[in-house]
Amino acid sequence: MSMRDLIPWRRQENPAPALFRDEERSPYVQLRREMDRLFEDFFRAPLVGGIGLSSNVQSWPYLEVKETDDQVIVTAELPGLTEKDVDVTVDDGVLTLRGEKKSEHQDKDRGWSERYYGRFERSIVLPDGADEENCQGVLRDGVLTVRMPKSQRTTRGRRIPLGDGATQH
Repeated sequence: MSMRDLIPWRRQENPAPALFRDEERSPYVQLRREMDRLFEDFFRAPLVGGIGLSSNVQSWPYLEVKETDDQVIVTAELPGLTEKDVDVTVDDGVLTLRGEKKSEHQDKDRGWSERYYGRFERSIVLPDGADEENCQGVLRDGVLTVRMPKSQRTTRGRRIPLGDGATQH
């Protein structure tokens, strides 16, 4: 008796006949490939505006954040949306844009119809000093502009002088 015969999982090299001779057709191989694809998509998805661990893929709507000395300006491209389709909130230093686009077109004479539907949500962390209480938003020609003045209470970083430790209070 060889040592290999004593190992329980080696007693029979092929205990059950294979249902799928072609490995490519196996549902287990297909399931594994689909799981691999899902994990790859997850790690490529952006953190801001969704889940994920990488920022290689951009989210919709496209945003631009501009900071000047006296205000913060956030611009978003929202073509085809109206004010009733978009919800803008600011809470604890995070600006969130939510919306829903619905469009339906029918041509009964030609016998066809089209429907578009989609939701979106983007959240961005605002720069320090953005005054959440006094923001204003305007949606015009498919472009949303949110303006926030900077708070005067916020001071920029300053240098702290260091002593030699001889004087203590």
